[in-house]
Amino acid sequence: MRDEPAALTRHLRVHEHRGYTVLEFRGEIDIAAAAEIGSSLDRVTQRAGARIVIDLRPVEFFDCSGLRLLHRARTRVLERGGRLHLVCTHPLTLRVFRLTGLTRLLPPYPTPDAALAGAGAPSGSL
Repeated sequence: MRDEPAALTRHLRVHEHRGYTVLEFRGEIDIAAAAEIGSSLDRVTQRAGARIVIDLRPVEFFDCSGLRLLHRARTRVLERGGRLHLVCTHPLTLRVFRLTGLTRLLPPYPTPDAALAGAGAPSGSL
């Protein structure tokens, strides 16, 4: 059963799903939103062995500030022996991920359940 997402900021909701912390980014993820999300994301990714899913399905716009958030989160989680999975279905955002090579580091899944089904696959390497 899934807990109702708690709003940490207007751009971030957090809930637990099947033993993972799901960070649901919302709206337009630009430099202002990244500044708003950053401290909450750092708090979650500092835990040793953190198991995290970042869900971008509610995102309408995603710029390089969002890419920096994802890369930082991935690095922090892997350095601490955790797992990080990405959920994204927006065609333009997926295109940016492919062009920047992020899909090699964080393969996107269409749903949190699909991400967890692929949880045995590595989150990429450092």
